[in-house]
Amino acid sequence: VIESTNGNRMCIVHENVKMGSDGESDQASGTSSDEVQSPVRVRMRNNHHRRISNEDINKRLSLPADIRLPEGYLEKFAMNSPPFDKPMSRRLRRASLSEIGFGKLETYIKLDKLGEGTYATVFKGRSKLTDNLVALKEIRLEHEEGAPCTAIREVSLLKDLKHANIVTLHDIIHTDKCLTLVFEYLEKDLKQYMDDCGSIMSVHNVKIFLFQLLRGLAYCHRRKVLHRDLKPQNLLINEKGELKLADFGLARAKSVPTKTYSNEVVTLWYRPPDVLLGSTEYSTPIDMWGVGCIFYEMITGRPLFPGSTVEDELHLIFRILGTPTEESWPGITTSEEFKTYNFPRYHAEPLVNHAPRCVGLDVWTRLCFEAKKRVSAEDALRHSYFRCLGDQVQTLADTASIFSVKGVQLQRDPGKRSSAYPESSKSSKIQKIEVKKQGMRNSQWEHSRE
Repeated sequence: VIESTNGNRMCIVHENVKMGSDGESDQASGTSSDEVQSPVRVRMRNNHHRRISNEDINKRLSLPADIRLPEGYLEKFAMNSPPFDKPMSRRLRRASLSEIGFGKLETYIKLDKLGEGTYATVFKGRSKLTDNLVALKEIRLEHEEGAPCTAIREVSLLKDLKHANIVTLHDIIHTDKCLTLVFEYLEKDLKQYMDDCGSIMSVHNVKIFLFQLLRGLAYCHRRKVLHRDLKPQNLLINEKGELKLADFGLARAKSVPTKTYSNEVVTLWYRPPDVLLGSTEYSTPIDMWGVGCIFYEMITGRPLFPGSTVEDELHLIFRILGTPTEESWPGITTSEEFKTYNFPRYHAEPLVNHAPRCVGLDVWTRLCFEAKKRVSAEDALRHSYFRCLGDQVQTLADTASIFSVKGVQLQRDPGKRSSAYPESSKSSKIQKIEVKKQGMRNSQWEHSRE
């Protein structure tokens, strides 16, 4: 059907247009070739009175504002793109991104090699499109095995997670021998940040980092995504102080009703007792236990439960929180896994005895044996502990930084060793954690600290 619109352009309107899962038209050209649209159709659909700008293309293709488009690309895009009030097919979008340079190895310049693991090597790099630093995670593909499931999982989740406190996946490059994930480059991880300030962080900075962690986690949980591997090395920090969740290789999209998952998740020091005892039915509270452990570590400069084995980890937990009883954890006395360990009867100790700076922080900082009693990330964000940050931090857009709020800024940490972040560090998250052996979950290896 051809419609006339004020005589300025002709549009072809398809009946029964097939829409993709992302809401974009997946209408083919009607031929078996990969050609997106016929030249005639392009000319008919174009509005020659509409001058397309760089900003239009950036918005249309969700590109960064500082991207450098190839010479002559504006005119070419104007000829091939459907009107802006019409859906853009996924095929045309892919073709447009490819012409700009996405999905191509030559678009990125390799700089330092940052680390190497069994499946992946990570390089510091630079994008020719924006001149910004990036992290290039090269995952070797075995012809018989294909891409590791953790890499597939990470890609599928990060493509849909767009938040100021979640690491950005910029590009994916696929060749016969390698799958390269292009991430935004962040200078260090939280573990390195704590080391850099002599494990003596400003309580104010702890609050800002904790809020950002909870904010990113609440966004994931609203979308039924469990991170399942929270630890300081998986929280990246840039020179502005923005904290971002990274390493979604163990993350899962939780379906409803509850599915059964593996209990070999979450690094040992941050793994909740129900999972340590073999539970495979869990939800968002699995991440909240890790938040409590990380909060304690930021406050004190030392890990809360640095166990070397599952039994040792449980022993450390029970020594501080008390050995669970039917009253504190209904059903625990009938757990065969729990009974095999035959733990001594410990009485609970207030956490403030171990961390005086935790004084005044009440219910939500409490680590609960029962998953359903742990506070949610959403509720934790509204705790009075964060009141001094102001009301505006509670209504930020998903992609807005907490530092866009006037008056919110980091303070100098008491033990700070240097005034500037090193541009490259051999112990950063992207260097160490992104290249870890995919799928390896030996507890001794997981919890050795370099």
